[in-house]
Amino acid sequence: MNLTSIVSITKKSKRRVGQGHGSGRVKTAGRGMKGQKARNSVPLGFEGGAPPLTKRLPFLRGKGKNKPFKNKPFIINVGLLNDLPKGTVVDVETLAKYKLVDLELAKKDGVKLLGKGSLTCALTVKVAVSRGAVEKIKKAGGDVA
Repeated sequence: MNLTSIVSITKKSKRRVGQGHGSGRVKTAGRGMKGQKARNSVPLGFEGGAPPLTKRLPFLRGKGKNKPFKNKPFIINVGLLNDLPKGTVVDVETLAKYKLVDLELAKKDGVKLLGKGSLTCALTVKVAVSRGAVEKIKKAGGDVA
């Protein structure tokens, strides 16, 4: 047993401020005296009137600027296709029908087959395929369109 595996049994309730004299947080509710922070109007990232960090940094330029926002295709390994009947045409709709992918996400981001696992039945594949997957599909008697 580790300390990290113990289930937490205590739950800290939200602090209720401004609930009367007995609460100990009455008049200013823990915000101190006057000022901008006491009045609940400080935007996130505000730095006291100085240009914020996001404005001080240079623009992101160049080839890879939108890389983190690019959607990656949904990945399926060849070994999962053994559940499909022999001679099936493998496309996005078929994969969604057999609950291997979510149809909306697969249509939006695409699907790619990778070569992990072994394939025993011959299939016709009409989605993006890696080189290793092409070899295994051809070896099983299938076809890549």
